Amino acid sequence: MKRHLKWSLLLIIILLLTGCAGKRELNDLALVMAVGIDKGEEENSFKVTAQIARPADARGQTGAPSGQTGEPILTIVGQGESLFDAIRDLSSFTTRNVFWAHNQVIVINEDLAKEGIAQVIDFFTRNPELRMRTWVVITPEKASTLVSTVTGLELIPGEAVNKLFRYGEISNVAPNTQIMDVQAAYLSQSSQPIIARVALKEVMVSNKKPEKGPTIKQVDLAGAGVFQEDRLVGILKPEETRALMLFTERLKSGVVTTPCPSKPERTVSVELRDQLFQVTPHLKGSQISFNAEFDAFAMVVEAGCPFSINNQEKVSELEKAVEKKLKKEIETTVNKVQKEYKTDAFELGKVFQNDYPGYWMQIADDWEEVFPTVDIKVSINVEVKDSVLLWEETNSGKKENSAN
Repeated sequence: MKRHLKWSLLLIIILLLTGCAGKRELNDLALVMAVGIDKGEEENSFKVTAQIARPADARGQTGAPSGQTGEPILTIVGQGESLFDAIRDLSSFTTRNVFWAHNQVIVINEDLAKEGIAQVIDFFTRNPELRMRTWVVITPEKASTLVSTVTGLELIPGEAVNKLFRYGEISNVAPNTQIMDVQAAYLSQSSQPIIARVALKEVMVSNKKPEKGPTIKQVDLAGAGVFQEDRLVGILKPEETRALMLFTERLKSGVVTTPCPSKPERTVSVELRDQLFQVTPHLKGSQISFNAEFDAFAMVVEAGCPFSINNQEKVSELEKAVEKKLKKEIETTVNKVQKEYKTDAFELGKVFQNDYPGYWMQIADDWEEVFPTVDIKVSINVEVKDSVLLWEETNSGKKENSAN
């Protein structure tokens, strides 16, 4: 009896043991950190640029170890009739197995995006090795150039773009688009994809030649691309993108700068806090309309002219100026997307579907034609409640400047 029990326990333990048949050694892998996709040299072909990390050279050391280049990344390019074909081309001259699970960002050239990104969406959502939370961006630059640009603070360019989005909520100039968001919007009947836009901009100063000013290009958040199904149909500037993101994302803060009421040559900046943006659909007969209401508390973070939070007249003037500027920005973006691009990047179809599912079934197939005709009314309410640490005016103590 004891012998049978021992053999049974041994058999159970053997069955529970995990094998190592599918293991992959780290030294055998080429870790892709970013990928750029351009049009290939041949018609209807793709060029894929993979940014691969060099673990031995990405430690911040000044001298290259023996057998290494000292560069933190290796950039390789493959071409093919399809994305998979181009990626297989990478394997023909890579000494390691190309591994995609650590990829941080997919960069798509705008010329390719204008022709359609359906194949990009299909490939990067079908492959089980790829993560659905990978960032997706478009760029007017060659994608191969952007993914190989080394940034100032991060050793790996792909990691730099990843952190741009993680901390980009401070500036709110580009949406946080991941491949899962793009796929969901592409497959949806009620909304269209929007993708963050990045570009190379001379913003970094050389420490060796600071007198020349910014001369080194870095990756810069530069608004958003608006799509009709899988084709890029328009570009939104950063200030227009902020207005778009009110409809699609929950923004924590924002900054509005407006001229001083008494001194138009100077400015006052307020930071918007506790923002609430709500879109309400209405159906009257067959006429569809939306009310977009924006409420926020604001605090004065910089005053180029004398300002006191206790002066209710000045506070009221500032509130009206901020409301006017915000309304103009939102209405300008709404008109551009609705009338010029004629694509529902605001996800208003989804909002209408939630409140009127029955009527939505009647118009779902025609929403592309209906959306440009709907009425969108914008109302803004901003209350300036705080002036940070300075509640009184900041005036010079000199008599000759006291009136300025």
